[in-house]
Amino acid sequence: MALRLAFLLTLLATNLIFGQQNPSSTEKKKLNTILSNENISIDGELNEAIWQKTEVATNFIMFEPDNGKPIAENKKSDVKIIYDNEAIYIGAMLNDNEPNKIMKEITQRDDDGSSDFFGISLNGYNDGQQEFRFYVTAAGVQLDCNSNSQTGEDFSWDAIWESKTKITDKGWIVEMKIPYSALRFSKENIQIWGINFLRQIRRDRQLYTWTHIDNKKGSFEQQAGELYGIENIKTPTRLFFFPYASVYVSNDKKNGTKTELKGGLDIKYGINDAFTLDAILVPDFGQTALDNQILNLGPFEQQFNENRPFFTEGTDLFNKGDLFYSRRIGGKPSLRRSRLNQEKETNETIYEYPTKVNLLNALKISGRTKGGLGIGFLNAITEKTESTLLDTLSQTKRKVIIEPIANFSILTLDQRFNKNSSVSLVNTNVTRNGHFKDANVTALVWDLNTTKNTFNLSGDFKYSNVNEYKKLEDRKGYNTSLNFAETSGKIRFNVGAKYVSKKYDNNDLGINFQTNYSSIFGNINYRMLKPSENLNAFRVNGNVYTEYENITGKLQSFNLNTNYHFTTKKNNGFGVGFNSKPVNTYDFYSPGREGRYVTIPKNYGIWTYYSSNYNKKLAIDINPYYTEYFEGNRKEYGISFGPRYRLNNKISFRLNYDFNKQNSDRGQVDYQGEEIIYAQRDVNSSTLGLSTKYALNNKMTININSRYYWSYVQNDKFFSLQPNGELSDSNYTNSLNQDFNTWNIDCSYSWWIAPGSQLNMLYRNTSSNGLSEIQYINKNASHNFNSLFGDKLQHTFSISLRYFLDYNRVKSWI
Repeated sequence: MALRLAFLLTLLATNLIFGQQNPSSTEKKKLNTILSNENISIDGELNEAIWQKTEVATNFIMFEPDNGKPIAENKKSDVKIIYDNEAIYIGAMLNDNEPNKIMKEITQRDDDGSSDFFGISLNGYNDGQQEFRFYVTAAGVQLDCNSNSQTGEDFSWDAIWESKTKITDKGWIVEMKIPYSALRFSKENIQIWGINFLRQIRRDRQLYTWTHIDNKKGSFEQQAGELYGIENIKTPTRLFFFPYASVYVSNDKKNGTKTELKGGLDIKYGINDAFTLDAILVPDFGQTALDNQILNLGPFEQQFNENRPFFTEGTDLFNKGDLFYSRRIGGKPSLRRSRLNQEKETNETIYEYPTKVNLLNALKISGRTKGGLGIGFLNAITEKTESTLLDTLSQTKRKVIIEPIANFSILTLDQRFNKNSSVSLVNTNVTRNGHFKDANVTALVWDLNTTKNTFNLSGDFKYSNVNEYKKLEDRKGYNTSLNFAETSGKIRFNVGAKYVSKKYDNNDLGINFQTNYSSIFGNINYRMLKPSENLNAFRVNGNVYTEYENITGKLQSFNLNTNYHFTTKKNNGFGVGFNSKPVNTYDFYSPGREGRYVTIPKNYGIWTYYSSNYNKKLAIDINPYYTEYFEGNRKEYGISFGPRYRLNNKISFRLNYDFNKQNSDRGQVDYQGEEIIYAQRDVNSSTLGLSTKYALNNKMTININSRYYWSYVQNDKFFSLQPNGELSDSNYTNSLNQDFNTWNIDCSYSWWIAPGSQLNMLYRNTSSNGLSEIQYINKNASHNFNSLFGDKLQHTFSISLRYFLDYNRVKSWI
């Protein structure tokens, strides 16, 4: 009840303070479309008679670098739209006086590479907040994303649509068919949509839009034009099936060769024109990208990217409030190996311990009403997972549940208003069967903008409740923040504050590293809105951040930094930044014990980068950095180096090398009773990656990606942590040196055999020496690399076919 009241009061206050007028007083461009009764062939020709009868959108304006400059007459762009009861159709004639210079690198889907492109942004609610964008490169490669002013473009979203391009002696032509199933709009007889068109001329690094996007004002979405003329459409049933079949063959020295067959079905159903249900009945994520593991010496877990399409596509509603970390679903078991070791009998050993929990099924429902209320619901169920314990005396085994059947759910209510503001109510819930912990988190999130998009007020209030579990007591806590920012003009600023209570915990379905602190922060920046004589772009930022531990009031962080970014007339980018922590701070996390902390000495650092123009066949990224501590010989430095070479429009190579050295670093390594042991150590880490792409055409690509990672820690001296946070000499004798090597290579072939249907073939081999504590470290790089091969290699070969079936087409077949 209290949350509901807060939700309503926030809405009322917002309307009183921020007004209810349209956020843009500038008259919008308008485009009319007409109904087509012809059969439109997507062939890049635009030769149907209906194309000659509809209105033209023209007079494009440069968005960047020279914002507001009209497009040249010899680059004139004309776009037309027609529609029927199945889809809307876009025809674009993109003139170019030098068609032989049109850039058209062939890439994978959702990667524009070094190519010209044309795109359309559509907002079926015309509310200035979220758009669906569809791009086609001059090579015919499709890109699609959803975009909003808070999170930007999300290319993990994929729709099913058609396109065709054709290079002519006058430029190039794009023809697109976007089914209504790929869009969201209200059920109205007369539709008015937000719309904009985009064109990139890659060789000049220029981006144009049909309606002028003023970079002094608010977001891209709020300055769209309007599409009129769609009336009385009778959209077909939106029911799609995605059956799949996969075969996996794996081999390693220990387990020999195994073959596994999988099959399943995903379903997408349009409940109406605004709401969609997605369900995976039998998951198969065997071909997702590998996690890039590192040697993690810090007190917090390593955070991994989500590679499973179901949890990346169309999840913008579920990410409100940053409560959702999808890797928790099907992640590590609740009963960790370390706790299981404490609870097993004295004569028992862990014989088998699964490192992840299998997902049984999942569904999500999302959409938005005519009144701007977005509703999102996601639910997933994971299976019971058991560990096997072996009695070393009797040689008998027993099973122990380390994760019961669990249900994960998220509910989001997101109300948009004034075409530029929103208030959201989010709830996440994890319910586990039996005597395992349950968790619930609720958040109120607001993002409010003035009518002219000049100022923003954003923030949140989150409340968590984790129930009693074994020896852990109930935990109830909260997390709240408030930010105020100027969002227009050359000079902009942001100030904010945050408070997190000690018992706030959203880690059952989210991820949060720190609690029990309060912070105050600010930023001011200047940006050049028009190119100068020597630069296309320039920006300078100044930032300050302070953080205090709530109980003692001690300073956990105090950081001052400034950074500068430049883009030259030749579209080379470079920048430099300076960091300073001018006072000692206190780390309450690495000691790993309640109320204990270690002093972090003041330090300063510098970094710089250079990124050459990717239009060139050979381009280079380089980023060196250096940090000096006011403590003995303690320092950190490193470099990232990434050359890339495009042999032609089909073949390209990219090398990445990262090196990091921490000299005389200090970190917690062990406990001796109540004594906390720290080590002075040298940490060396290197990562070498090579990616190769060969595109047979815009539907078939071959990719080879490899990564070798090596990190080692050599401890020089040991200390005992004192109650005042200082370190004193210790007689600790274990070496605890660590060495970690890992290797993987993925060779994949991908073929889009039809819209929505894909054949994938993957060969993968991986190897790791595991994390080991050793007395002496072999620093010979070739020896460590070669040690990963032979018996340690694991091989996997898989073929997967996923086919798209439209219910309407299947019905016509029958």
